[in-house]
Amino acid sequence: MVLPEGFALPPWYFLVPLLVVLTGVVVLLWTVDPPVTDRTVLAFAPWMMFGSALHVLYQIGVYPDGIAVLFTTPSVYLVTATLAGGIWLLGVFLYAAGLQSSVSQFVGITGTAFFVAFATFAIVSRSGEGALDPFWPVIGVVVAGLVTAIAWLALSLWFTEVAAVTSITGVLVVFSHTLDGVSTAIGYDVLGVSENVPLSLLILEVGSNLPTAEYIGSGWLFVLVKVALALLILGLFKEYVQEAPRQARTILGLVAAVGLGPGVHNVLLFTLG
Repeated sequence: MVLPEGFALPPWYFLVPLLVVLTGVVVLLWTVDPPVTDRTVLAFAPWMMFGSALHVLYQIGVYPDGIAVLFTTPSVYLVTATLAGGIWLLGVFLYAAGLQSSVSQFVGITGTAFFVAFATFAIVSRSGEGALDPFWPVIGVVVAGLVTAIAWLALSLWFTEVAAVTSITGVLVVFSHTLDGVSTAIGYDVLGVSENVPLSLLILEVGSNLPTAEYIGSGWLFVLVKVALALLILGLFKEYVQEAPRQARTILGLVAAVGLGPGVHNVLLFTLG
């Protein structure tokens, strides 16, 4: 099995309209051709987090049965991409009309507002049950920040040009996958959470069979693989960013989303107990 457990497409009457709208948004963005800079990629980080909040709300059973399927995997990615793309388009039009000073600022602030609102709703909806436990999620975010700082320092010292060229986008990629790795390791080693992505589970099981598992757990190998993979991707993208920065940063933004989405999902879900 290659796909994660629970991976299922929604019924056609949801999927087709969603794909049509998303395609329309992509075509309009392709036509408008807005610039993609480090600030643009960073502005979409809250939207990646917002998608995680939407899926967590599904997992705690908030949505009505009729629309809940839109927030499963992978439908939630399509919903989030459609909303984020639509806001990007709106920001471009508002900027062109002189109503916004910066497209990336509009996208980032809007995404942050959406994420905070939905994450707060998730927390409030569970707070009455007394299940909230933010200790390990906070530890995970702090550790991920420290590991990212060390990894970026090493990259800057030994592969200075890669760090300079990928810049803030590169930092986001490293942090995103580090957070995913650290939160997964904490869930697996400390909280006893099962892993439903087959490849991730394989790496965790390899770690559990090493002599170090008795002393430092199994998840450290997964963290190492995630960080190394993120740094390797940045190295491979160095020339691409130099030659075609818009396309390269767009792809790197998607790479960051693959890590930040699951990482924030883990942090929020663990917080909710």
